[in-house]
Amino acid sequence: MDRRKFIALGAASGALLMSPLDSVARDVQKKRYQQGASPWPICLDTATIRPASLREKVKIAAKAGYDAIEPWDSELEQFEGEGGNLKDLGKEIQDLGLFVPSVIGLWNALPPTAALFEKSLPDTRRRMRMAADIGSQHIQTIPNTIGEHYEQRWVAARYRDIIELAKNDFNLQAALVFVKYFPLKTLGQAMAVALDANHPNALVIPDTYHMHISEGGFEGLSLINGKSIAIFQFADAPATPTVDQLDDSHRVYPGDGVLPLAKALQDLKAIGFDKCVSLELYNPEYWKQDLQQVAETGLRKTLAVIREAGV
Repeated sequence: MDRRKFIALGAASGALLMSPLDSVARDVQKKRYQQGASPWPICLDTATIRPASLREKVKIAAKAGYDAIEPWDSELEQFEGEGGNLKDLGKEIQDLGLFVPSVIGLWNALPPTAALFEKSLPDTRRRMRMAADIGSQHIQTIPNTIGEHYEQRWVAARYRDIIELAKNDFNLQAALVFVKYFPLKTLGQAMAVALDANHPNALVIPDTYHMHISEGGFEGLSLINGKSIAIFQFADAPATPTVDQLDDSHRVYPGDGVLPLAKALQDLKAIGFDKCVSLELYNPEYWKQDLQQVAETGLRKTLAVIREAGV
């Protein structure tokens, strides 16, 4: 066999050997949800239908057609306090075709001193245990107690400790949130802490509403890697009142406000984000309505923005 034929045969063999992996990669890239309408699983944050019980919320989410549900630690605590078993509920969630991408969250887990951090650990462990029992993938780390003039190195080091504790003891990934009302207000500030944690499992959770009201903006989203995002919280904001007067009660359905949600989704797709988009509304006007219809309307409007984005 001459050299040219040998090289050609080798190349063909290599292509055959690599084709299964290439096929898997293509399948992953093409994976769709919502009967092909979305490149991401769509999740219902339970605050969107707050008046219902946790079990009712699970049933509402499943009936509406969501892929996932995102509960709060207070709901898990109440469920157990009333005699419920979170592991059994986790199985019910799976049996209904849902999963739990995230639980909200680890309150008071990042205090400003070593003594307070040690004091916070029992509650942190309890919340992690509940999240693990229900089968959650992530737990949200909430920087509500870091202090107005926080030391970034300290917060990053303690966040690293939280990541390790969650991973090693509960098989969870701890992700960092930012909220206008807390000292860690913007995506940029949260990313800075995540980077300084110097841990491969450091993650952030952007929230379109807080990206807006913190005035951190949306352009930075395209500058980060999608693998650094645990879940993407999704809501719209109205044109009035003014940004400085908006609070969480003003959240509205995606597409009913003024936020550049379609562009944000285009950026998410471009940076390789492949986890959940979670509808998160705290609007008391919605809580007065039929909660099944609220959930269904939220899903329909979320999918409409996804179609508008063309992703």
